[in-house]
Amino acid sequence: MTRYGWLAAAALIVTPLPALAHPHIFVEARMEVLADDKGHVSEVRNIWRFDEMFSSSVLLDFDKNTNGKLDAPELAELGETMRTSLADFHYFTNITMNGKNIPVQKPDVIHVTYQDNQVLAFFAVKPGETIPLKGKLTFGIYDPSMYTSLDFPNDKDLVPEGKAFAACQQKVVRPNPDEVIAQNQSSLTDAFFNDPTGTDMTKLFATRLEVTC
Repeated sequence: MTRYGWLAAAALIVTPLPALAHPHIFVEARMEVLADDKGHVSEVRNIWRFDEMFSSSVLLDFDKNTNGKLDAPELAELGETMRTSLADFHYFTNITMNGKNIPVQKPDVIHVTYQDNQVLAFFAVKPGETIPLKGKLTFGIYDPSMYTSLDFPNDKDLVPEGKAFAACQQKVVRPNPDEVIAQNQSSLTDAFFNDPTGTDMTKLFATRLEVTC
């Protein structure tokens, strides 16, 4: 397994409690949620900047001609590897509509660059079903295994785009881990002992954009 095999490794270490896992990869993220003129969510655009340590390991794995940089074919291979591997993780994209989880489609391509010793990935995913701007919607990016930490440095990095959002209330929610644990202690404990590998409770801790229309 190459160093980029973290995607496979992540599937093996899924745990429901933050205290039982810690991230090995750090990503600064930006998310843009687009709405069309009909008032539907059309796509979610993602920009991810990976930490320098992980980026250096990617360089070692994908620099096939050993020239110390990632050329266009190598970047394309990296992007396709991410596009394939992240499918099982729904591209770390979490969308809910009135509490219901909405799947996302596989992106056409993941564009990758290597700048200032860091890997940057750019891609867009479309909802797997029609999402009208009605009721309560949430949009977030997180890794349920907690192997990868995806952080939004500023609230302005979670952006609703489109005139239809003007009729909605929007806010960025950054949950307090202590409060989440205190409020969900029973459910977190029960979930862990009943199904420790199939439980996805980490979304309770993830930064998200909430939209109410």
